[in-house]
Amino acid sequence: MHFTEEQLKRYAKPLSDTEKSMCKKAIDMVRESLQTLGFESEGDMDVLKQDTFSYRLKMRKHSNSYKINIFVKGSYANNTNVRQNSDVDIAIVREDVFYTQFRKGVNRENYNFTQANESPFAYKDEVEKALKQKFYSADVQRGNKAIRINGNTYRKEADCVPCLRYRDYRKDFSFNTENYVGGIKIFSDKGEEIINYPEQHIDNGVIKNKNTNYNYKKMVRIIKEMRYQLIEQGNKNAKNTSSFGVEGLIWNIPDFYFIKYSSFGFIFEELINYLEMNLSDINSFKEANGILNLCNTPEKIKIYQQFVRDLGNHFNYKYGASNGA
Repeated sequence: MHFTEEQLKRYAKPLSDTEKSMCKKAIDMVRESLQTLGFESEGDMDVLKQDTFSYRLKMRKHSNSYKINIFVKGSYANNTNVRQNSDVDIAIVREDVFYTQFRKGVNRENYNFTQANESPFAYKDEVEKALKQKFYSADVQRGNKAIRINGNTYRKEADCVPCLRYRDYRKDFSFNTENYVGGIKIFSDKGEEIINYPEQHIDNGVIKNKNTNYNYKKMVRIIKEMRYQLIEQGNKNAKNTSSFGVEGLIWNIPDFYFIKYSSFGFIFEELINYLEMNLSDINSFKEANGILNLCNTPEKIKIYQQFVRDLGNHFNYKYGASNGA
């Protein structure tokens, strides 16, 4: 398919400022719901990181020191979404009960932590109850990992993910309870235990964007748009490559390739050429959080490798042309 520079510029643009209010409204919906359980806001809403839509609000139930951290994550938080029907992803993280990982020979007693004796599903049940009290029950649907609030004319659909804080202390040698790598741990209804690092993802995206003259997120939006185009053409590899995965795939490309040219078309070609030349290294690529592997199975590696090839075949740049076909 032929693409012009003007088309790529349109794809590269972030969504409108009205999307910011959508993200804030999503946080407000959760805040109002949790207030029915006795939670109160601690301070005003702010952002995890400047230049993002990662709006955040902390809440607390003062009767028992129950702490919750609510923040927008995913493509909205990273300002890399490309279609205005995208759902807003919200992490609802319980902070006062957490899971830990220690280096060999160390356990929770070294940090004076005590064992919590409650089911992780009790927290998800509690959040679901609060959301249903706030909204019509038909508008709240419990899924395997998240609880969905259906959208309407004045709010976007939101996927709320109740999760517990995950603390990795393996690099701490001073038994400092605050010296940990912080992630989130999700317990799915099907029994899966999933560890993610959305806050590091947001931080790394901001750093990468600044180091590439703000071309990183523009190119992510362009490639996400092309992924949608491939899906609409029936491409299975594009469908099996997540939007989250696209962001991670591009994050692994060295900064130099984003700043070699000023034209988006030439930058795109540089990025695809780099990926095609390094297809065998995709097995060592990291997610944009810089911690977890992007592909954790041989099947997934093959999917991402073919997705790169399909992107290259899909793209035909017409430098200087005024429109595409």
